Amino acid sequence: MVKDTKSYLEDKRVNLASFGKALGFIAICEGVGLIGSIPTAQNIPSWYSEIRKPSFTPPNWLFGPVWTILYMLMGIALYIVSLKEDNPLKRTATKLFFIQLALNLLWSYIFFGLRSPRLGFIEIVTLVAFIAMTIRAIAKVSVIAAVILIPYLAWSLFAAVLNFSIWRLNS
Repeated sequence: MVKDTKSYLEDKRVNLASFGKALGFIAICEGVGLIGSIPTAQNIPSWYSEIRKPSFTPPNWLFGPVWTILYMLMGIALYIVSLKEDNPLKRTATKLFFIQLALNLLWSYIFFGLRSPRLGFIEIVTLVAFIAMTIRAIAKVSVIAAVILIPYLAWSLFAAVLNFSIWRLNS
């Protein structure tokens, strides 16, 4: 009985540590989103509200919830990859993940901070390419983690089209 109790408590400790690790990865991704929201929030009421946008532009209030969910999914995908200790491709997938995450952050500073839809479009095309490479690399480690990132790729493709349209309408 004592051994069973000890084993039970050890399992609970492992589950709590695992849960904490998952929350940590989600917090990293959400933190990137929070940092990226700084130039965005500063420029939506002024510059962004004044530029011409295509008819398919979503309402401003939609972007926050969508990105919050996408960053959470990104953190979950990274957590799943982190569990695959025996996979030699894990390191490459993780590096690509962090490169695309940095590019994700950079876009907000280029598009909103510099107020440059042209440079933003160049950057977001690069970002989309890195998201696709990341998904491909992660799929070799965990198909589930790769599938979790598909909504992020889809939204980023939509954002690229939106960014391109804004650039063309305002150039």
